Amino acid sequence: MKNLTHLFWAILLLAFPTTALADHYDQYYQNLPCPMSKPTLPTIPDNKVSLTDFGGIGDGVTLNTEAFSKAMNALDKQGGGHLNVPAGIWLTGPFSFKNNVDLHLEKNAIILFSADKRLYLNIDKATGKILGKSKPALNASKRKNISITGSGIIDGNGKWWRPVKRSKVSDTEWSQFKAMGGTETDEGKLWFPYNLKNYKNVTNSPEKEEKLRADLVRFTECENILIQGVTFQNSPRFHVHPVRCKNLVVDGITILCPWNAQNGDGLDLSNCQNSLIVNNTVNVGDDGICMKGGVGQAGIEAGPCENILIENNTVYHAHGGFVIGSDVSGGMKNIVVRNNRFCGTDIGLRFKSSIERGGKTENIFISNIYMTDIIGEAISFETTYADKGYSVSKDEKGKTAEPVKAPFAPDFGNIHISNIVCHGTESGIVAHGAKGMVHDVVIENSTIFYTKKATDIDAACDVKLNKVNLLTY
Repeated sequence: MKNLTHLFWAILLLAFPTTALADHYDQYYQNLPCPMSKPTLPTIPDNKVSLTDFGGIGDGVTLNTEAFSKAMNALDKQGGGHLNVPAGIWLTGPFSFKNNVDLHLEKNAIILFSADKRLYLNIDKATGKILGKSKPALNASKRKNISITGSGIIDGNGKWWRPVKRSKVSDTEWSQFKAMGGTETDEGKLWFPYNLKNYKNVTNSPEKEEKLRADLVRFTECENILIQGVTFQNSPRFHVHPVRCKNLVVDGITILCPWNAQNGDGLDLSNCQNSLIVNNTVNVGDDGICMKGGVGQAGIEAGPCENILIENNTVYHAHGGFVIGSDVSGGMKNIVVRNNRFCGTDIGLRFKSSIERGGKTENIFISNIYMTDIIGEAISFETTYADKGYSVSKDEKGKTAEPVKAPFAPDFGNIHISNIVCHGTESGIVAHGAKGMVHDVVIENSTIFYTKKATDIDAACDVKLNKVNLLTY
């Protein structure tokens, strides 16, 4: 009888998995400072297949691209289900999600994406020319009800793609890169993975090959997404990058790459709505947890990052712990960031944009952020990030004046920051911009220990400090 009772509950949980998950995530939506829609979780049918059912071999040598494709297609014919990846090293080229599919990695399962760049190319069949960027390793477009779960690892093998700055590696590491082959440029200051010993070039220059670099995971215009438990590492570019997606939960994942990884962002949300980002650990070479809103008119048409809740995450090395920008044209609205830890990031809270990339923020609430060993600034507003074709003039005292031409100018406003504790940073609070670019910003009830400068805030920036203790050693 006892065994039958256990079986009953097991069947019940399998039948209603999303209900149980939804109840669990409700706790994060208590006492929010603004109304916020909760994400709808994916519903996955209870069909189960293993990668081995389709010829998959996890020996680290056999290419499993066809096995992943066949498994996805088989589940698609059944209306969806769970694709189980057992323990092993599953070498593969890029593959795509189908609707209603959960990719589940067992403990000790490693999906290792191949270093052979030819597998990722988008080729025009008529002309044979390469089109745009390469395919993201794991991708989905306009899919619904998809998830990545488990306790395994997804490895992008990014060292075969990423350029490396000489200034960011030791002599030993530099020798290791040169041992791969490659090409040095800029008088030996930059190494490209071009003319490699073990892999053929796919373009006729290192610069062209560099432009092919793509994300490890990219979901575009998808709905009802769960990413849970898995480790993502060594991406060629961004690690996890949902674009124009709705209803996203990212829970308890780990993102890792070398600290010098060029464009090695951790988690980037571009023009996404209704997202919950909780319990994650990030240690990367570029931005940690980043909100993007597109560039120019295309960003506006894509819509804002809206209804985003970010809680109980830890970011170690990154250019910024929590970042808005640099692309903000589509806007930012209803974003809550609370109870997070940043340890050793270049900047803690980072807002960055520029003319041509700017857009409006509304209802940004940041609280209970704990930082240690921040290299640059604890809180930073930067409005001339990577300006191209436009300029922001300086007055006779060197302060930022009115922009010379300003379509899509930065508009960081209505931002509420409270209960920040930062132990160790070079500068406390920095804000640069012309009139109207940084305004209605309130920072209160916070303590920041700095080493060089307490504040560097332009007169044109409206930043109010209330009960902020700025202390030095």
